[in-house]
Amino acid sequence: MPGVLAGKNFVKPVAKAAINYPAHDFHRDEKAAIAADPYDTPEKAKLFSTDFAAHGFLPVFFIVTNDGDQPISIAKMEITVITAHHSKLTPITVDDLYRRLSNPQASTRPSPIPLPHKAKSGISKKEMDEIESSQFAARAVEPHSTQSGFLFFDVSDISSPLAGATIDITGVADAKGNELLYFEIAVDKYLDAPQNPN
Repeated sequence: MPGVLAGKNFVKPVAKAAINYPAHDFHRDEKAAIAADPYDTPEKAKLFSTDFAAHGFLPVFFIVTNDGDQPISIAKMEITVITAHHSKLTPITVDDLYRRLSNPQASTRPSPIPLPHKAKSGISKKEMDEIESSQFAARAVEPHSTQSGFLFFDVSDISSPLAGATIDITGVADAKGNELLYFEIAVDKYLDAPQNPN
């Protein structure tokens, strides 16, 4: 049924606990889990009105679940996708996302000279609202709860960014500020899982 989503406002997916996603890493001792759910298929991409793939972006839905009795801090969380060919991808900023969407020829590489730019000129209010409301923006995860949101990766120069990739996550800390062991998610667990199991 084409056009069913047309005109609807963006609604972020309701996150399940991180261990329910094929690609996840669970730290039993710390009762914390992080999952990554790439939105790499046309079916999943229908969630957005913007065709991110056409602009060289891969949206990835990140889910952080805290089953412990103390909050965990993710304010300093750093996420790196390491492809099978050892390229390291980090999430791009919202400004870089706007810049590329408004000018598809623009590079998302930071300019050594700060130039004034009209980043948002070619983007509709709907697209801006969608990007803002989809973002992973949590700074902490309260006990027995889950936080989620999208991060976007520039994969324009990479032919198959997911196959054989791992996602390394550092900077997750307990309530006392002690950093937890790093999380490592094998993306092949997602690729090898049955899609849309009924």
